[in-house]
Amino acid sequence: MNITVKDVAGMVDHTNLHADATISDFRLLCDQAKAYGFKSVAINTYPVAMCRKMLEGSEVLTGAAVGFPLGQMTIATKVAEAENAVSDGAQEFDYVLNVGKLKEHDYAYIEEEMRQLTAVARRAGICCKVIFETCYLSKEEIIEAAKIASRVKPDFVKTSTGFGTAGATLENVRLMKENCGPDVQVKAAGGIRTWEAAKAMIEAGATRLGTSSGIRIVEEMKAAGIR
Repeated sequence: MNITVKDVAGMVDHTNLHADATISDFRLLCDQAKAYGFKSVAINTYPVAMCRKMLEGSEVLTGAAVGFPLGQMTIATKVAEAENAVSDGAQEFDYVLNVGKLKEHDYAYIEEEMRQLTAVARRAGICCKVIFETCYLSKEEIIEAAKIASRVKPDFVKTSTGFGTAGATLENVRLMKENCGPDVQVKAAGGIRTWEAAKAMIEAGATRLGTSSGIRIVEEMKAAGIR
């Protein structure tokens, strides 16, 4: 695979979604993202305004996690959180779909939720990513959610929160890629801690990586002679 360090860094959503994250943690996250040229910082909605200010003058985006990590909120609550994040300066957001409704095969609900959240992003002119939390889903449910995305056209479908029972797998990345249509990209997240793992996800079709190990991935690439 002919890929550069800059290419991979530009796919990384540099992540800190922990409940105990403090101002100093967010400052470090933003400083690291700027130093390594990561695509974005991925944070909960509370620190959005603060991180947007910390990232002023850089090309690093401020990304918010909506309905995180369980997705068990009403559509109206998720829409309100997304709109609040946008008003605070979020330049993209990832929302967790209602996994229980997907397990019930209430696909009309999942589609309506996706349409409303994607509409928030479209009004703001920013990127929307839909988190499936694939560890709880059957192959058929992943396919159906991806097909809904192919109709609604959010910017990305995403494997995982990183807080479930398992993270991204190559099989699920491929499955999502095969069924989400040409207008929707795939973000792999959860358990991607090495360059070897990141490379495999990219080869499987992921164009964005959610990870707190972006620095390690980049340094491993450099150590392997990749520039």
